[in-house]
Amino acid sequence: MEKITEKLLLEKCTPKTTKLEEIKTLNLANLCLRRHDLPVPLLSRLCCLEQLDLSGNRLQEMPPGLSLPSLRTLDLSNNDMEDVTTLNSLTTLEELRIEDNLYVTITDNYKLMILLPKLRIYNGKDISTTANHMRFVNSENLRKRVLAVWETSFSLHYVPTAEKLATLERDFVNTVCHTVKYGPSSLADYTKWRVCIKCLFLILCHISTMFVPSLVSGISVPSPAKRPLSNSAAACDVLLTPQKKTRASVQVQDISPRKSSRQKDVPQKAEPLTSTTGSSAIRTPSTHTRIQSKAPLTPRKALRERSQPQQDLAKKMLTPIESALQPGAVSETTGKELSSIHPPLNQFPLHLHCHSTQAPVSLEPVHVLQCHSKQDSPDDFSTQLWACAFQPLLDNCGDVKGETRIVATCGGESICLIDCDTGLVMKKYKVPGEEFFSLAWSTVLMSREGNGGLRPCRILAAGGKRGLVKLLHPRANMAYGEFRASRKPLSVLRFSSHQGNFLFSEWLLPVFFSGLISLVVSYKLSLLVLETNSAPLHVCLPPATPDSQLIAACDKGLLVYNIQLNKNTMKRSVEKEITFPVYEMEDKDCNYHTIDGMGFITDEIVASKSHMQGSIYLWSWKLTKAKRANKKKVVCAVILAELQWSRTDIPYLSLSTCPCKGYIVCGDERGRLWTYHVTDALEVKKSGKTIPATEILDWPSPVRKGKGPVEGPCINSVAMDPDLKYLVALSDKNMAVVWRRIES
Repeated sequence: MEKITEKLLLEKCTPKTTKLEEIKTLNLANLCLRRHDLPVPLLSRLCCLEQLDLSGNRLQEMPPGLSLPSLRTLDLSNNDMEDVTTLNSLTTLEELRIEDNLYVTITDNYKLMILLPKLRIYNGKDISTTANHMRFVNSENLRKRVLAVWETSFSLHYVPTAEKLATLERDFVNTVCHTVKYGPSSLADYTKWRVCIKCLFLILCHISTMFVPSLVSGISVPSPAKRPLSNSAAACDVLLTPQKKTRASVQVQDISPRKSSRQKDVPQKAEPLTSTTGSSAIRTPSTHTRIQSKAPLTPRKALRERSQPQQDLAKKMLTPIESALQPGAVSETTGKELSSIHPPLNQFPLHLHCHSTQAPVSLEPVHVLQCHSKQDSPDDFSTQLWACAFQPLLDNCGDVKGETRIVATCGGESICLIDCDTGLVMKKYKVPGEEFFSLAWSTVLMSREGNGGLRPCRILAAGGKRGLVKLLHPRANMAYGEFRASRKPLSVLRFSSHQGNFLFSEWLLPVFFSGLISLVVSYKLSLLVLETNSAPLHVCLPPATPDSQLIAACDKGLLVYNIQLNKNTMKRSVEKEITFPVYEMEDKDCNYHTIDGMGFITDEIVASKSHMQGSIYLWSWKLTKAKRANKKKVVCAVILAELQWSRTDIPYLSLSTCPCKGYIVCGDERGRLWTYHVTDALEVKKSGKTIPATEILDWPSPVRKGKGPVEGPCINSVAMDPDLKYLVALSDKNMAVVWRRIES
């Protein structure tokens, strides 16, 4: 990639000139440019520029503040454009090319007609008739409908305070977005975006007339680029833009591996809407919780059956919760749609009330969400959340700082993508009747027809009780494939860190898929089948040898396999079993063989636990691997330290590690988080005693309006981003808690 300099601009212009101010045509195509590579002060000197070619780059949006007053033609084809509202400063544009931008939607096409008032030629076609209809006829109809809602329910006869004005704006915008319907369903997102602008303009006009009525005629429309999102969401510089849907259709279709991604759009019948306490919610088929399911018991279900009376008692103690959402705020989708949830949603937000006598030193709770509720019910405290993972950074792709604040969570029949900074549910994928137990991120190379370049993209795999692996492309709002990995439920999914197209599942290890070509996947299943007589609960690939060995934490012990693909045999038996000292304390009432938590804290140090152990072992993978196994292929782990943890018999309270910061975190049955700094732990000499936690973070005791605090639930899963800026904990009572590091 070449740096944009004055010399480069003069070389790329035609006809040749010696002054930037005289350039009329400029070709900056195929330079792998991103937004931050475009120097606004330098480009703004091109006051006579009429034609600009930026095709074949990697632009996701245009830089803010770019002023090109004479620009008539712009070519942005074959880029990664997502936010077309950043083009709003180029108001003189008459011709625009934006083909081969995977994430540009139908809604974006219509937005451009409004944002660029002189646009006539779009992707080589004359759109004058359609554009004029949207600018005048459509806009006038929407204005009348918005005004009718205002005069009916929101008209002011007094000057409101700043606080009341903010509440009025939120309520008015939410009500209009969910009541004003105009045009075909394919324009639903455009209509919401447009009426948001109309709402704010109307409020501004009304308030202005109360102060200086004569100023109304001089009021300008607020910038459309900043209004669809809340202030907090607008500042969120991430790839996951709310209100995004697939290019060809408003309804995102779930494409199976045997179907082409170029299928024609099939109209889907909308689900009936019901209004409860002022909120609009889409009816979805009810599903049973994991414990209530009539399906055959999985190992997880069987072990947690004994805890059912306690959970029933907890449910009786909890009173119904009032919805804190504004009218029409809930927008969950049915079927196989990957939906965008419109800000400023914090689905069923809970107010935080810390009662800990000792304030957390490094982390504080900032958000508690109920975003996996059945039928959008705020009273749902039975859906169990099972897995969460932060999205990975894209290697060598100029990721902006903070992109790892997006975390994926699964539980019940849905998968959510949450922005940890704002607490907003950015995207949601739902499959009625499914119950998701596991998910995993990976980065693969994507190619598109007519474009020979390969570009990395993030994909998300999810599995559940049906044994199907769903493959999602969150950035494109698409569930683009699925395949059956097992006839049994899937509790484990793990991508190889070295080969992003190798997926390990608990019953089929591994699964290989060739990558993304036009968003269609080809599969080659069962490269290996690792034989075991127990159900895997966690899978780890040693950081030093991820292509040759695999460690599986199972309900009957810890097993090691050789996964090198240069051998002829497809089926592999256990290479060795690793045992722990706690096994010697087993009796008929205590079984310590179920390893329900495991993770590498360094390349050689592993943390693992049993659900009845009451402690966490730190042991050396290098020294344990070097020991010679006996005839039964059994070797005892070389224990480095033992960390104190909660004494509970509740299984599947998984631990998480943050190798970059040397931290281990594990939740317990009371909603607490036990944190350990491994550097501190290893400095303690062996004394035969367990090492206490570095810090125990109490359950934040979220409170609903007019209700008491919610008791601490079991923390099923924990995830940390690589820099430990955020920590996410999932509970068995349908609550996801986001903790944030306190900056010193």
